[in-house]
Amino acid sequence: MHPEVAIILLNWNGWKDTVECLESLYQIDYPSYNIIVVDNDSQDDSLKKIRKYCEGEMEVESKFFYYNSLNKPVEIFEFDEDELELYKKTDFTIENPTESNNTGKTIKNDLRSITNRIKSTPSSSKLILIKNHENYGFARGNNIGISFAREILNTPYTLLLNNDTVVDKNFLQELIKVAESDDEIALVGSKIYYYDFNGKDEEIWCVGGKINLNHYPGHYAVLEDVDIDSYQGQTLDVDWVSGAAMLIKADKVPFNYLDEDFFFGCEDADLAIKLTSRGFKAITALNSIVWHKIGVSRKKGKLINTTISEIKTSLKFMKAHKKGYGRRLPIYYMQIFYFYLCGFLKRFF
Repeated sequence: MHPEVAIILLNWNGWKDTVECLESLYQIDYPSYNIIVVDNDSQDDSLKKIRKYCEGEMEVESKFFYYNSLNKPVEIFEFDEDELELYKKTDFTIENPTESNNTGKTIKNDLRSITNRIKSTPSSSKLILIKNHENYGFARGNNIGISFAREILNTPYTLLLNNDTVVDKNFLQELIKVAESDDEIALVGSKIYYYDFNGKDEEIWCVGGKINLNHYPGHYAVLEDVDIDSYQGQTLDVDWVSGAAMLIKADKVPFNYLDEDFFFGCEDADLAIKLTSRGFKAITALNSIVWHKIGVSRKKGKLINTTISEIKTSLKFMKAHKKGYGRRLPIYYMQIFYFYLCGFLKRFF
C-alpha cells in the first residue's frame, strides 16, 4: 500500500534551505521513504551544518511547521562518489574465488549490511548523504542519487525535490495515490506555490506545462492556459512536470536518468518529452502541495551569465527534439529577443 520512495535533494552551498526542507520531509504522513542528500562539492559549511542538524543540535524555524526534536538524532549513512563507483565495478558473480574476488565479496557483504541497516531504520530517523568531488550540476548530481536509489536500494519510486522547497504533510501520499492509479503514468508533479510572493504563500508558481517546439523556449507553464483556482479536478494532464518536485516511476519506465548534457535547466522537460513520446503520461497531482523559493540556485550566479546559460540550454533542448531546427534558427533568435525584452519591460511596468 505504501511503495518505498527515494527522495533526492541536491545541495550546493545551500544548507539553510536544505535543513528546512529536511525538517518538513521528516514530518510527512507517508511511512516508507529514504531521503538522499547529494552534496555537489559545497564550499561552505554545508556538510558540517547538515550533520549538526541531524544530531539535533540545530533547531529549524519555518512559517510552515514547528520543529520536531523527537526524531533526533537522525542517523546518517555517508558515502562518497568513489565508494559508490567501487560498489558498481566490483564483480560479485564470479564463483571461483581469488584474492581480488574475495575483496569483492567483502565489499558486497559490507554493502548488504549497510543496506539492511538503512532499510530497518525508520524513515524519519535516517539520512543518506552522498558527497561528490565536483559541482556536477543538476542532471549529473541527481543521477548519482537516482543510481543509488535504483541499484542499491532498489526503490520503485524516485522523487526529485529541490532543496529550496518546503512540503505539505501529505504531499507524498497524494503523489503516490496518482502514480498508482494508472500503469501508464511515468511522471507525477506537485502543485507548487511560491514560498513567498510579496508576503503571500498561496500564489501558484507551477503545475506542470506544455511543450511547443515552435516557440522559444520550447516549453511553457500550463498556468497560461488553465485557471487553476477554478479548476475542479484533482489531477491535470501535462506534457512535463517541474524537476523541483518530480516523482518518477522507476519500475515502469525504460530509463529515468536525466540527460547530463543539460548542466542546469530543461532536464525535466527533456525527460518528459522522451517518456511521453513512448506512450507514458505526465500528470500533476493538484492535492500535492509544495512551496518553492524560486530562483535561489540561479541567484548565485550573475544575471547576464544566467541569461546566456538559459538561452544556450533552451536552444539545446529545442535542437534535440525539433526537426528542422537549423532552418528555424532565425525565427528562434527573434523570439529570444522578444522573450527577454518583454521580461525586462515587466520589471518597470
